[in-house]
Amino acid sequence: MPQMKPTLSLGQVVLFGLAYMTPIIVLGTFGVLATLTEGAVSGAYIAALVAMLFTAHSYGRMASAYPVAGSAYAYVRHAIDDRLGFIAGWVILLDYLFLPMVIWLIGAAYLHSAFPAVPTALWLLAFIGVTTAINILGLKLASAVNGVMMLIQLLVLVAFVGLCMHYVLGDPSQPFWSLTPFLGAESASLPLLMAGAAVACYSFLGFDAVTTLTEETKDPQRTLPRAVLLITLCGGLIFVVVSYFVQLAAPGTDFANPDAAAYEIARNIGGDIFVSLFLIGLVVGQFASGIAAQASGGRLLYAMGRDGVLPRRLLGRLGRFNTPVGGLCLSGAVALLALTLDVLSAASFINFGAFTAFALVNLAVIFQYYLKDHRRHGLDAFWFLLCPLVGLGAILWLMFSLDGTAITLGGLWLACGLGWLAWLTRGFRQPTPELRLET
Repeated sequence: MPQMKPTLSLGQVVLFGLAYMTPIIVLGTFGVLATLTEGAVSGAYIAALVAMLFTAHSYGRMASAYPVAGSAYAYVRHAIDDRLGFIAGWVILLDYLFLPMVIWLIGAAYLHSAFPAVPTALWLLAFIGVTTAINILGLKLASAVNGVMMLIQLLVLVAFVGLCMHYVLGDPSQPFWSLTPFLGAESASLPLLMAGAAVACYSFLGFDAVTTLTEETKDPQRTLPRAVLLITLCGGLIFVVVSYFVQLAAPGTDFANPDAAAYEIARNIGGDIFVSLFLIGLVVGQFASGIAAQASGGRLLYAMGRDGVLPRRLLGRLGRFNTPVGGLCLSGAVALLALTLDVLSAASFINFGAFTAFALVNLAVIFQYYLKDHRRHGLDAFWFLLCPLVGLGAILWLMFSLDGTAITLGGLWLACGLGWLAWLTRGFRQPTPELRLET
C-alpha cells in the first residue's frame, strides 16, 4: 500500500490548523456571544481556551500513540473499544453533516443585514444551491485561491481590530484597558460565562484537523502534540484579543441583529466603505468554508455508503462528474433546517457533537497510557491521568452548559447512532463495521 510522504514541518502544520479554524469566525459569532454573556465575550473565550488546551493535549498524545489518519474515531477505537469508536465516528458525522448549515446561516444573516429587503431564507437557499452545485460539478479551489481567501480574511480581521482601537482611543471616556470584556458590565455569573464558553468553542472547531496529517508530517510523534497545542493557544489568543477590542468599541449587548452584530459595529467604526470590505471578507470566508465543509461531508458520506455503513444505493455511488452527489445533496437538504434555527441554536447543536468526541478522546488517553501502557508514576500520572480527567470534566461542564434544545437534539442523534449500530451488528452480536473517516 502506498504511503504518504512526510514533508510538513511544525510551522506548516500550525499554519494549516489556524487556516482551517478560519479566525474571522470570531466576528461572525460576536453578537450571539455578547448577548449570551451580557458583554463578557473575552471572558467566555478564555474559559473556552483553558478547557480546549487540556483536550488539545489529549489529541496530541493520541496522535503520538497512533500516527495514522483518522483522528478521534481511530483513537477511541484503538484505545478503548470498537463500539465506542463507532459512536465517536457517529458524532463526527454529525459535525460533518451539519457544519455547512451553520456556515451558510452565518453568511445569510450578514447578507440580510446588508440587504434587508432580501429575506435571510433567500440568502440561505442561494448559499445551499450554489455551493452544492459547485461541489457536484467537481470544481476544486486551488491552494493558491484558498491562500488568497485566507489572506483577505486576515487583512479584514487586522483592519477591524485596528479601527476598533482607533475608535476607543478617540473616545476620552472609554478606557483602553478594562475588565468589562472579561466579566461583563455587571460581572457575569460563572454559569453565564460557561454558557458563553460552550458556544465560543465553535470557533475552535478544526483545531484537531491536523491530526489527520500524521502520515504527511515529519516526526509526527513529536511534532503533532506541539502543533495541536500551539494551534489551540494561538487561535484562542486571537479570539480573546479581537473580542476584547471589539467589545470595547461596542460595549453592551444592544444590537439590531445579534446574529450579524459585527456588520453593525463595522459601520460604526469604519463607515460605509469599510463595512463593504468587511462584508466581502466575511462572505468570502463563509463561502470558502462552506465549499470545503460540504465537500468533506459529502466524501465522508460516500465512503460510509460505499463500505455499507450507510445505505449504499443512496450514498455509495459517484455521479456523472465523479463526485458524491448523494452525500452532497443530503448535506444540502439537511441545511434547510437552518430555515427554522438561529445561529446560537445551530452552533450549539454542532458543539454537542464536538464535545462528545472531545470527551471520548480524553478518556482514550487514560485507557491507552495509564491503563494499557501502565504509565502511572511520577509525572506520568499528571500527564496521563490528571490532565485528561480535567479535560474530560471541563468538556462535560461545557456540554451541559449548552441550551436544552442542543442537548435534546444531540441526545437524539446519539440514540440514533446506537440504534443504527445495533442494527448493523445484529444486536451487537457481529463485529462492529469499520468507518473510513480519513476523507
